[in-house]
Amino acid sequence: MAEINFGEILDEYVRFCNESGKIDLNLYEEYNVKRGLRDSNGRGVLTGLTEVSDVVAFKVEEGKRIPIQGELYFQGYEVKKLVEGFRNSLYGFEETTYLLLFGELPTKPQLESFVGVLEDLRQLPESFNRDVIMKAPSNDMMNVLQKCVLTLYSYDANPNDLSIKNVLMQCLKLIAQFPVMAAYGYQAYRHYYMDKSLVIHRPKKGLSTAENILRLLRTDGKYTELEAKVLDVCLVIHAEHGGGNNSTFTTHVLSSTGTDTYSAVAASLGSLKGPRHGGANLKVQQMFDDLKSHVKDWENEDEVSDYLQSLLDKKGFDQSGLIYGMGHAVYSESDPRAVILKKYAKKLSEEKGLEEEFALYDRVENIAAKLIAEHRKTFKTVSANVDFYSGFVYTMLKLPIEIFTPIFAISRISGWSAHRIEELVNKGKIIRPAYKFVGLHKDYVPIEQRKW
Repeated sequence: MAEINFGEILDEYVRFCNESGKIDLNLYEEYNVKRGLRDSNGRGVLTGLTEVSDVVAFKVEEGKRIPIQGELYFQGYEVKKLVEGFRNSLYGFEETTYLLLFGELPTKPQLESFVGVLEDLRQLPESFNRDVIMKAPSNDMMNVLQKCVLTLYSYDANPNDLSIKNVLMQCLKLIAQFPVMAAYGYQAYRHYYMDKSLVIHRPKKGLSTAENILRLLRTDGKYTELEAKVLDVCLVIHAEHGGGNNSTFTTHVLSSTGTDTYSAVAASLGSLKGPRHGGANLKVQQMFDDLKSHVKDWENEDEVSDYLQSLLDKKGFDQSGLIYGMGHAVYSESDPRAVILKKYAKKLSEEKGLEEEFALYDRVENIAAKLIAEHRKTFKTVSANVDFYSGFVYTMLKLPIEIFTPIFAISRISGWSAHRIEELVNKGKIIRPAYKFVGLHKDYVPIEQRKW
């Protein structure tokens, strides 16, 4: 047999994939197939029912959909009002998690008890950090979380038990331990990849999830009350966003098969890792870094506008034609999470002496909305989404960029858990959408007669 040239063979395989796998996009319309489970207007196709959360972007008047300022509800409670109600507390995320899991806001004794449960569950299994996280460090913290979650299956005496009691306990452990796994994964990365001192803090009882995250990530373990408050708000608004977002739908899909909690959550982490989903705030941050290197006068609207126009013309940044952080699949008038986060970003920028940078974000938001509308030749409002300000906030909090998407996961595990339990409680059918075959039926050809 001739010697194999893997490079040439792989190139040939790639050509086969490109030629064989290409679908004529006109067929989607011909067969009325909802590409990406969306209709022709980009709206999601209804595939399930949920009581966990509601995303509202329009109202119906005389049979017409009228866009409104975006609203987000957790178990029937509007998130804007929840955040306002949590304004004097650093435990907003814990209250939100309780609400998502159990359907109602906790009383004071119930919250204290719930916080105590999370504190008791936060510690990782004996030697887990040494044997799992430190021995095989990764330069991607989402990979760390996936690996840790799948490995925890081996530490569970009843990993396949789908009773609600057992699944709830598994979910509570993951909610409590996600911040620790992400922080330790980053410290291992920092030590082994960046040659920095290895600093490991244990999670501390009496601190909120947000406080513990800052304490675990910072060498000195110190933070201000406003920093902890802003991070707590970030965790609240990212905790859940309807059953149709990609990672939560992934939770439903896997849970409907009867698989274990660790497999379902690991798959959802893989979904969230994608730059079109949880990794979007990284793109916003990188775009602003590029803007700052090209725009000399941040207050010059013409100069800022020219830069943004170059993005739409596919000439600037990554030539994608996108202004990252602008627009949303559901919201048009406003993303309520972005509205909330913008207020806290302003407060934090004042504490950090970064008012000029906040003003730049505000300026870009306003100019970009107008340019996108003109570019698309539409009167539809385009607003900033939550990713527009989250990267800026995380940067002001001095969170490393490697931890941006894991922060999203630390928050969203609460929503995933609520949806997984909802799927199991209702014993729904396995989720199995159909695909239309549009290839050709072929006759078998003996290998001696085959030609490509």
